[in-house]
Amino acid sequence: MYRVGIIGPESTGKSTLARYLSKRYQGIYVPEYAREYVEKKGQPDISYDEVCLIARQQIDYLRSAENGLYFFDTELIITKVWFDYRWGKVPEWLNEAIEEYKMDVYLLLAPDIEWVPDPPARTNGSDRIRQALFDRYEQEIQALGTPYYIIKHC
Repeated sequence: MYRVGIIGPESTGKSTLARYLSKRYQGIYVPEYAREYVEKKGQPDISYDEVCLIARQQIDYLRSAENGLYFFDTELIITKVWFDYRWGKVPEWLNEAIEEYKMDVYLLLAPDIEWVPDPPARTNGSDRIRQALFDRYEQEIQALGTPYYIIKHC
């Protein structure tokens, strides 16, 4: 099994890239559960408990990955950073899951394209926030010691 985590701020092309790579390399595309959840709810405001539920679903996706090449459209690092950004705390079980279900490589998408609204899923269009989140994601990946590549748009 080989796991590719595709992460980055909102509106950087994560879903598009994950779907493309899974088709191109005949891999398995794993969608972003948070997007599904927020779209079903119909509003972007979600509680701490709801983010816990989202994180646990992401962990279930990771657990169920067996043989094959997996492309994860968003994964636990984004959820961890969101917990910290929004509530200033991260559940310890989430840190443990990040360690247990490490990606083999990350593709970190830079916020170098224009933010496109996509209600109700996108709420952070500020260039300053997008860059700050990108920096945090990179710090988290570096702390794990996992190889990563920064993807910039042409």
